[in-house]
Amino acid sequence: MKKFEAEATINATPEKIWGILTDTDKWPEWDPFCEKIEGKVALGQKVKAFSKLSPGRGFSVKVTELVPNERMTWSGGMPFGLFKGVRTYVLSPNVEGAVDFTMREVFSGPMLALIGGSLPDLSEAFEKFAEGLKNRAETAD
Repeated sequence: MKKFEAEATINATPEKIWGILTDTDKWPEWDPFCEKIEGKVALGQKVKAFSKLSPGRGFSVKVTELVPNERMTWSGGMPFGLFKGVRTYVLSPNVEGAVDFTMREVFSGPMLALIGGSLPDLSEAFEKFAEGLKNRAETAD
């Protein structure tokens, strides 16, 4: 198993953060690693993410969990679970009235040993995503 994770405490409501998180057309405005996202976020639907880490290459994923204002999961990979990536976005209100945001991606499957070495280090991209989401939520109207 290989995983990447980023966290941020965001001074905004879960509803405001959720609105930004699910408006994927605007991600390139605040996520410095996002080229574009094709498709709409809806349970069971597919979206294709294009990252500046792999210019011009789209990664197709399916929205496998969607709990408004709380949690969203995108899953993708190879047939039969040979290689799988599962990215989860979580919003958790905290006692100070802010929201703790977590984004985690876990890669697994029998082919991970072969494919894992070619995966880029997503640490900086995840950190910048969390920072960008925080800045957008705390400054957007």
